[in-house]
Amino acid sequence: MTVVGVLALQGDFEAHACVLERLGAQARVVRERADLAGIDALVIPGGESTTMTLGIKREGLAEPLRDLVGAGTPVLGTCAGLIMLDRDHLDVLDVRARRNAFGRQVASFEEELDLPLGEASAGAEPVRAVFIRAPWVEEHGEGIDVLASVDGHPVAVRQGDILAVAFHPEITGEDRLHRWLIDRANARRPEGETGFAREAA
Repeated sequence: MTVVGVLALQGDFEAHACVLERLGAQARVVRERADLAGIDALVIPGGESTTMTLGIKREGLAEPLRDLVGAGTPVLGTCAGLIMLDRDHLDVLDVRARRNAFGRQVASFEEELDLPLGEASAGAEPVRAVFIRAPWVEEHGEGIDVLASVDGHPVAVRQGDILAVAFHPEITGEDRLHRWLIDRANARRPEGETGFAREAA
């Protein structure tokens, strides 16, 4: 079984865990360094980026998270998760995000986006994206693949096995992003080996 960590310092981590388990993965709540051992992929959920930053600092998670991403572990960041991955925070995604770029909570909106995710999105309908105090990508490097934009502002980007979006797929029943994450994790893992097997080795 694919083991996917969900950073659970703050934010809507339980909804992500439900999506992952519905897809057949095992969701592991990540609150401290030891929780990262042996996971196959990671989700950084939406929430409040300042609170998440303080939690990461308090738990000493910054370097372990950077090491995890640097080792090639697939990552999905949503809303505040996009911010946490950027140059000014964990600095593992070559973008700079602008917080609350579309406005405060009263300016929340929905948009249908064509999001190319390979087999996970083949022949699929557009993604129903819900933006709540959402960021957008203000700047990005040449290695960033912009997958979707709203009013000319990138809201979904990919860099290798890091996928970061400015919206909340977990609250609409949308599972294609999580499916992509699991597929990428399975593609990297030797046949028959699980995260727990690596942890025990």
